[in-house]
Amino acid sequence: MDERVVTEGPVLLDIGADGVAVITLNAPERRNGWSPEMERRYFDALEIADQEPRVRVVLLTGAGRTFCPGVDSGRLDGLAGRPLDMTDRLSPVRAWALRKPLIAAINGACAGMGLVQALLCDVRFAARVAKFTTAFARRGLVGEYGITWLLPRLVGQERAADLLLSGRVFDATEALTLGVVSRVVEPAELMSTTRAYAADIAANCSPLSLAFIRHQLHSDPQGSLDVTLRRSYAAMAVAATSADFREGIDSFLQKRPPAFPPLAYGLDPATITGAELPELGLVPGEVLGRG
Repeated sequence: MDERVVTEGPVLLDIGADGVAVITLNAPERRNGWSPEMERRYFDALEIADQEPRVRVVLLTGAGRTFCPGVDSGRLDGLAGRPLDMTDRLSPVRAWALRKPLIAAINGACAGMGLVQALLCDVRFAARVAKFTTAFARRGLVGEYGITWLLPRLVGQERAADLLLSGRVFDATEALTLGVVSRVVEPAELMSTTRAYAADIAANCSPLSLAFIRHQLHSDPQGSLDVTLRRSYAAMAVAATSADFREGIDSFLQKRPPAFPPLAYGLDPATITGAELPELGLVPGEVLGRG
């Protein structure tokens, strides 16, 4: 068995021949409730996907009938009254620094920490039966793990305030209207539709381009247009001399599918453009352990 394919435990990893790595939150008996072990295994899977040359796109979903309803309900009582301890804990927004597109296939309940992880994805597909809630205000909690930064970016300040202050449940149709997800499909078609979208990106888009564009989408809205232009020039200088650009032009002129090389192990868009991710206090190389 490929050591980079995980077939048991709270997080599964399957690297397909189409360049798509499927990460599955796998605790259906606990409705995929978030736990320290699930968190650690999920971040391990992200690290593998980030470094594995075969992987071009990552797809995140949940086992069974839920995506992730937040913290495992069996842990809630034990957490009350205890101080928050982040000692030796990896950043819960670690997915933000992934160099490859991260696509969510939200198959069911998505709340709390599960919603945070979904918002860290680049594109979200939802089954028509999926339900969403921020939940924090109804549990005596605050907007946790950066959700008060992530959610307004997607839906705007007032809609984010509505969802966070009320903690109300909203369905997939409303999630589409609000901009929380970009596609709503029938449950039986969720994985095939999302997988086809991810596979198309994997087959036809440059890994170098994807890494830079994902980073630009995260960092550039925080700066001025002038700063963004300077950063883009630095990125363009790298892209213009890359094998990816040569292959992109050749495949287009020759009217054939592209054969882009894998993403270079040490390539770090943040280092090249000089753009950190200040709002979340993250630099991709530090978050995913790259030098």
